[in-house]
Amino acid sequence: MSISTTAWAALTHMQELKYLTGYPEKITDQVRLLISKDQLGEMILKRYPVTHDLRTDKALYGYTIEIKNDLLKQSQPLSKVIYDDKLKDLHHALGLHTFISRVQGGKHKAKNEIRVASLFKNVPLEFLRMIVVHELAHLKEKDHNKAFYKLCVHMEPAYHQLELDMRLYLTYTDLFGKLY
Repeated sequence: MSISTTAWAALTHMQELKYLTGYPEKITDQVRLLISKDQLGEMILKRYPVTHDLRTDKALYGYTIEIKNDLLKQSQPLSKVIYDDKLKDLHHALGLHTFISRVQGGKHKAKNEIRVASLFKNVPLEFLRMIVVHELAHLKEKDHNKAFYKLCVHMEPAYHQLELDMRLYLTYTDLFGKLY
């Protein structure tokens, strides 16, 4: 088996596949094989050849509201949806749902906000949709439990595959840099 210098360097520095923690060994072994053959990026590009054009906070907000209004009509309103440059580094998360409750002038004000890591500005639409669906699901289910993932799959039937593929993309970018 021939292995490129870049793939070899990635394999030798790879303590673990941090984005694939908890996945079965069968899957992580397949990923390691793709890395060793320098084929992980090629596989991702074949499945997801183009990126979306939702680059602004306004476009992201409109996209998110469209999904929410279509699939979660009875959920709480969203006051803000933005890309966040600091999200991945500060919170070790790719998306964040926050709920803020205040009393202002004797009235109770509640705000729901979604922040999406800025790295999702230049990825395939499917990856962005997976993150948006995940964060929207938190409007109804706060914890990552069975009901939460059932809601994610209701909103995006390919949710689990998209999550895995997005994790493969993140693994690739950690090892080799940007793909798109």
